[in-house]
Amino acid sequence: MSTESLHIFKGGGEMGALMRAYDWDTHPLGNPETWPQSLKNNVRLLLNSGFPMFIWWSRELYSFHNDPYLPALGDKHPMALGTSAPVVWAEIWGQLQGIVTDILNGGEPFYAEALKLMLERKGFLEETYWTFSYSPAFDDDGSVKGIFCACSEVTSTILGQRRLKSLKDISDAMSQLQTQQSACQSVCDILNQNTSDIPFSMIFLLNGAGSVAQLAGHSGGNLSTTDLLRIDLTEEGNEFARHLNAVLASGRAEIIDLKSLSVEAMIHIRHVNGARQAAIIPIFRPGHNYLIGFFISGLSSTLEYNQDFQNFHQLLAGQIATSIAGVQAREEMARQQKYLSEIFQQAPVGITILNGPDYIVELANPGICELWGRTLEEVLNKPLLSVLPEVRDQGIKELLDGVLTTGIPYVNNELPVTLERNGKMEKVHFNFVYQPLRNAQGFITGIIAVAVGVDEQVQARHEIEAMNKELLATNADLDNFVYSASHDLKAPISNIEGLMHALVHHLPEETLHSDTVMRLIELIRGSIDRFKRAVADLTEVAKIQRESEEDVTNIQLPEVVKEVLLDFETLIHETQARIETDFAEASTISFSAKNIRSIVYNLVSNALKYRSPDRTPHIHIATEVTADQLVLTVSDNGLGVNMADKQKMFSMFKRLHDHVEGSGVGLYIVKRIVENAGGRIEVDGTVGVGTTFKVYFILK
Repeated sequence: MSTESLHIFKGGGEMGALMRAYDWDTHPLGNPETWPQSLKNNVRLLLNSGFPMFIWWSRELYSFHNDPYLPALGDKHPMALGTSAPVVWAEIWGQLQGIVTDILNGGEPFYAEALKLMLERKGFLEETYWTFSYSPAFDDDGSVKGIFCACSEVTSTILGQRRLKSLKDISDAMSQLQTQQSACQSVCDILNQNTSDIPFSMIFLLNGAGSVAQLAGHSGGNLSTTDLLRIDLTEEGNEFARHLNAVLASGRAEIIDLKSLSVEAMIHIRHVNGARQAAIIPIFRPGHNYLIGFFISGLSSTLEYNQDFQNFHQLLAGQIATSIAGVQAREEMARQQKYLSEIFQQAPVGITILNGPDYIVELANPGICELWGRTLEEVLNKPLLSVLPEVRDQGIKELLDGVLTTGIPYVNNELPVTLERNGKMEKVHFNFVYQPLRNAQGFITGIIAVAVGVDEQVQARHEIEAMNKELLATNADLDNFVYSASHDLKAPISNIEGLMHALVHHLPEETLHSDTVMRLIELIRGSIDRFKRAVADLTEVAKIQRESEEDVTNIQLPEVVKEVLLDFETLIHETQARIETDFAEASTISFSAKNIRSIVYNLVSNALKYRSPDRTPHIHIATEVTADQLVLTVSDNGLGVNMADKQKMFSMFKRLHDHVEGSGVGLYIVKRIVENAGGRIEVDGTVGVGTTFKVYFILK
């Protein structure tokens, strides 16, 4: 190789070396020393460019290209160097020939964006997409002597957009579907719009025992009369079941050769779509590690089953699983709504839901219709005052307005109301409660009213008053006392509990001992007890807040840690967290009992909440006693923290991780408690490694 030739092909990596080693003397272009200067310059330019480029020189279009262009060639390398372009790209020359000929004859340069080209560069005809420009390559005399091309393969971008559209279309379609079968078939119907990626698809769902796979959706062929509708996974000799069992056992996707399967349906599908292989992808229940079914996708014969394609299949399987879970949740919600509706209709008291400031009757059970003396058709979806115009001046609307405005429930016993019933005006008495109805955002949107007619009870009370005025006076005083107490408390639970007692006291014996009434009373009492416990807890919290400095005592820190760990026993078991403790002797401090518990609770909670998904949680809790301090250390191997966010971590309403629930006040409260007591808190951590908190308590 002459010095001139070495200069032309200087550098250029692998292609530069190949050009230097090429026997150009035997090539039609001859020795590089005889080449036009323009060709030498172009070759030197492309060899030293980091962008994919090639030159086709002369009317025979001999090929020169650089290293960045080698992926485009695939197994055509190294044959392509010096070879005529129509030979190298025979499979697409029909698309390119006219463009190239026009440029060689003085035509305009050509530019294409995301042009589809079927290239045979990996042993099969591959679907690819390219953005490129063809420009004339000029000879020394200024005439067009070849083609210069700068190009970029955008196959992954186009395929990614196409697959993302399929995923989005599936997501958009799932929200309104009500059954698993319709959800699975809808997924397959959408995938049938993208047969370039998914020539055919099938979704099988497992029964509860995991022994039968039932076809729930398919595309790419008629399977209604095939032997794939139901696969018995326990059947010996079933070739298709063997593949499904392999995926069930391993939990990993498997590629199957369709030509090797004798299953009738697979023969049919292979004939319709021309797919040679299929992937069986396991469908896992979201948040769990067990299979609920299989997603089977035909593999396109024009695409490489690379990592991007595998990721697309995994995303599809995950979306199918999420869709199924959503349908199951809607099915369960519908079941619960039906159950609640049945209770609502069968309740032995009157119940209605009044919506908006006009109090539109949204729901009304038979009990309330009977009390009002109206039919359901007469009241439903109508303003209350148009349904019962006779109560307009009886203060009912004012009571409703008060509840709607303040959000404070209203309870009344034996309220006299004049209603038009059976064609005449009647004075009737009610025990009732108006409860504000709130939406998901907490805004009041209406009123829930629960009422029971107590005319018989009122009449009986009047008869007793006539016989014993003194006793009735005593009872009235007692009633007034109870009313005043309940009114002053202004707590819904007290009112509801009082109403419940009144209902039980005044209901007839036969009604009281009916199965439906007893069951309803049991449910209501259970709810009341739970509400009372919640109110008691809140009251105790408020009491503690008012008396924050009055519960200082000697605290055994190991006992506090033990109690807190019991609170998290379920979560520790679920996450398989390993808890290690190392307490120094005399780990005792004089501190507020509730405050020290709040500190330990928050630190342990954070260690569990912000655990790493890549490893089993390991939490180490230790104490160290010095001359004037007790140091509590809580360290974990969780997500870790960026120390640049150290100050933000202890600010109010600031959170470093948003993937779990939290208010962002826990560490702020801990810091305030510790500093108010004269101590301090320190943190150290590394992202991806873990976090360590040290709390320094002053020994008194």
